Amino acid sequence: MVNLSGLDIAIIIAFFVITLFIGIWVSKQAGKNSTEFFLSGRNMPWWLLGVSMVATTFAADTPGLVTELVRKDGVSGNWVWWAFLLTGMLTVFFYAKLWRKSGISTDLEFYELRYSGKSASFLRGFRAIYLGVIFNIITMAGVCLAGAKIANILLGLPQEEALLYSSIVVVIYASLGGLKGVLITDFIQFIIAMVGSIWATIYIVNLPEIGGMQNLLTHENVAGKLDILPDFSNSEVLITLFIIPFAVQWWSTWYPGAEPGGGGYIAQRMLAAKDEKNATWATLFFNFAHYALRPWPWIVVGLASLVIFPTLESINTAFPNLNEDMQGHDVAYAAMMTYLPAGLIGIVLTSLIAAFMSTISTQLNWGSSYIVNDFYGRFINREASEKQKVLVGRVSTVLLMVCAALFSFYIKSAKDVFDLLLQIGAGTGLLFIMRWFWNRINPYSEIAAMVISFIIAIIFFSNGKLDTPWFEIAGYWQLIIGVVITTIGWVLVTLVTSETDKNTIKKFEALVYGEDSKFKNFGYKILAFFFGVIGTYSFLFATGYFIYGKTQSAILLSVLSISCGALLVKNWKKII
Repeated sequence: MVNLSGLDIAIIIAFFVITLFIGIWVSKQAGKNSTEFFLSGRNMPWWLLGVSMVATTFAADTPGLVTELVRKDGVSGNWVWWAFLLTGMLTVFFYAKLWRKSGISTDLEFYELRYSGKSASFLRGFRAIYLGVIFNIITMAGVCLAGAKIANILLGLPQEEALLYSSIVVVIYASLGGLKGVLITDFIQFIIAMVGSIWATIYIVNLPEIGGMQNLLTHENVAGKLDILPDFSNSEVLITLFIIPFAVQWWSTWYPGAEPGGGGYIAQRMLAAKDEKNATWATLFFNFAHYALRPWPWIVVGLASLVIFPTLESINTAFPNLNEDMQGHDVAYAAMMTYLPAGLIGIVLTSLIAAFMSTISTQLNWGSSYIVNDFYGRFINREASEKQKVLVGRVSTVLLMVCAALFSFYIKSAKDVFDLLLQIGAGTGLLFIMRWFWNRINPYSEIAAMVISFIIAIIFFSNGKLDTPWFEIAGYWQLIIGVVITTIGWVLVTLVTSETDKNTIKKFEALVYGEDSKFKNFGYKILAFFFGVIGTYSFLFATGYFIYGKTQSAILLSVLSISCGALLVKNWKKII
């Protein structure tokens, strides 16, 4: 626990006041109708949407997850999520424009555009509850747990008290301001979060116990964990951290913020854009910033934690009051923050609170948009007024927050949530990529994919929670099994069930493709995909090599990254 100075407390209070003011300020406009509340009137610029996407994926659990990966598997452990860049770039160049042209309010309305009959309606309502409630609560629970761990270590607050205070503030401004309030606060929160994480990293590296970057990189606990690429001679590490993510994971799994083909809160922001260009630019900026700009401060702190807290036992010894259920390598990030001085700890704590609030507010607004537009307004009360819809949205916001906070007591770490969400989405990714191009896919395909993957995930998750498991299967094999069974299942269902009405398909394609062929400039888009992936990875690696002092490699990778960016700009009109 740290002793907050008057300056620290003033910084935190100022942040809360500004956040609540924004929510109240935009509440009148947000309350006009559901389009204003959930999509900000479809008039948002790319830079605000892009920053909001990045801020949302910087959750309170993200630094803890990265720290846990670094402590266990070194820097290369991050490939389990770095591989999702391929998913993101696929969305940028193939799907962002299509989502915005569809003109829908939520990505679930897609189902009654693309498919026909009662099965399409059922799918829309089913997925609204599946994603907006079940999936959403699991995601938010992980963020709540991470926030509670940070509050426990830095402030000495028990989980119940920490969640009570934070939930009240975030629910108030999320329910008042709608998406516009979320976007504006996200912008402020992102700036605070980046300043706090970078400043804290610089201070920690220069602690006497660490002695600067050079001493950190040569320390015996750190030197063997610096490789950006995994050890190719270690088959287990190679399969887990590189082969599975690149050969299977990125295209086959559905994960919040990295949905194949786009979806969730990413789709919500694309739909809120001024036009197709702003939707595409926003998604491109998000992927570059998320994968290339932001990770290294967390990685460096994770490496530094190995010097001060070399083992899990050393963390537990240093923080004896930490609840046993909350112990884990992911708390090392918060533990390192206790070394910060007055003023800086206030900024960092505010940045972590901001990260928590930006993610939770987005998840609440996105989840309630499903409940209102795709369940309540579609099936419960089709004659609902706009004021009724906004009211239901605000009530559902509160209920989702309560459920997420309660479920957070059942999970143990950010990695637990990451693995669970990955397993639930295993095998569904290819369907979301193909449904825009393969007309044979129908509502039964999607229902089969969701049900099969969810059942498999629950079996594996429940088995892992037992004191004496029924069976023991490595995590990557669980993912592969889920992908194979689910993919075979939904493909078979696709082939044996009836096709979607051809007139529905024609209307859908006329809406999103216009008079153009769905494969127009396909070759340029494929090239753009590779330029985007190579350019972003090059920037990520260049930053790492500059930190490591490998200047020549860093400069070469920087040139490659800039070249890829220049090629994208030159061919932009052909790409989109």
